[in-house]
Amino acid sequence: MGVQVVWPSGAMALLTQLEADRISLKSQGELYDLYRNCSLAVLNSGNLTDNSKELLENYQNFEIDVVRNERGLKLELINPPESAIVDGKVIKTLQKHLYSVLRDIVQFHFMRDSLTELTANVNMGDKGLDKGTLITNEIFHILRSAHAVRADQSPSLAVCWGGHSIPQDEYEYAYQVGRNLGLRGIDVCTGCGPGIMEAPMRGSLDGHALQDNAENCDRIGLTEPSIIAAEPPNPFVSNLVIMPDIEKRLEAFVRLGHVLIVFPGGPGTAEELLYILGIKLCHENRHNPVPIILTGNEKSRPYFEAINDFLVHCFGSDITRYYQIIIDNAKAVAETVAEGLETVHAHRTLIHESYCYNWSLYIPPELQLPFEVNHQNMAALNLCQNQEPYRLAANLRRAFSGIVTGNVKEYGIKMVNENGPFKLHGDREIVNFMGKLMTDFIAQGRILLSQREYTPCYEFEPITKDGSDCSCTSDQPQPQA
Repeated sequence: MGVQVVWPSGAMALLTQLEADRISLKSQGELYDLYRNCSLAVLNSGNLTDNSKELLENYQNFEIDVVRNERGLKLELINPPESAIVDGKVIKTLQKHLYSVLRDIVQFHFMRDSLTELTANVNMGDKGLDKGTLITNEIFHILRSAHAVRADQSPSLAVCWGGHSIPQDEYEYAYQVGRNLGLRGIDVCTGCGPGIMEAPMRGSLDGHALQDNAENCDRIGLTEPSIIAAEPPNPFVSNLVIMPDIEKRLEAFVRLGHVLIVFPGGPGTAEELLYILGIKLCHENRHNPVPIILTGNEKSRPYFEAINDFLVHCFGSDITRYYQIIIDNAKAVAETVAEGLETVHAHRTLIHESYCYNWSLYIPPELQLPFEVNHQNMAALNLCQNQEPYRLAANLRRAFSGIVTGNVKEYGIKMVNENGPFKLHGDREIVNFMGKLMTDFIAQGRILLSQREYTPCYEFEPITKDGSDCSCTSDQPQPQA
């Protein structure tokens, strides 16, 4: 396709020399590969894939260069995907997403340097801050820069979680839920990829349009660098935000959103559900309303029965009070979301909390600090019941995160190919039910789009005979924030 030129607008039309050097092709700065791969994923928007390794291999001759000149800044796209070009020009929504990539890659890596300095001060007792507070503020800065938080808006954002590999009937149901949300003026935030991440956005846009309000329909897509190539943004994302890592992406979801809707999905959806349940299980959040709705069409009923069964066996029957399941009733879901928004509005008004960002939500370090996926850390995870429930949820979340990494992320696929599957140890009942859940995901085709016969990247190994005296370590080594 040769070379295409895109001119960023607004604040991203100007970069410092240091910023430009870190991401430019000519200087091959430390951020260039990351910037190039995220930009390629954006240009592949709308194309179905879930294999980042395959995407990068298919476009090895693609490059992107940042050129500073007398007019400010231009982006030169060398051999971009043909699907991104119409009549010799890059599609406008993709141009907008390219600006988002530029903004977030530059921003969060310079913010990382500042965070490192602040963390050093925290370690010395400066300012009475902790790492968690700094991370929460960093996430807010990224969302504010992306115009994803607005001070003048009452609670109106439904976060939708679910899988990218779904049948058409589940897509249609999620679309109907989104449409019913849009008819009620409710906006949508998803992981920005295909499948369930696309359907509610599309439906919400149509619902807003029927109310003559399409121009005010927010469709926020949150992703992170290691997964964007496996889940390129769908065509309906209006506001793309790239978070530094999966933990900050998850925190952004729960602080930005007001109500959470969980559709059918695979291990990534299980990871997301365990993340918010781990937060809900913390005593500090007992008065902080975050409504959770699990929903799908009638054919997906067995999926939710399996999820519910797994959670009850891991945490006991009390876990069910943190969520409700609505089957095959898109209108009831939207009405329940609207009720949840009223509850959140009343609560935040009462305690004078921000409508657009849930600052008061407590997130423990086990769920907030980055978990490095590798064979050693996966094998050391404590999947036993002799720990506080929120810690068990956090470790199960890490286990599913590792499975996602081994399935779709380039470095994870390489790790499994070289060293074999991840080995997960824990109480017999927990790992058996986790194995059963994964078997159900595989049988229902919820793991990968691009692979008919799935080869698991994990192995489950019970380590106790009677379910007691688990020898797993309860505290995992944590990388620095």
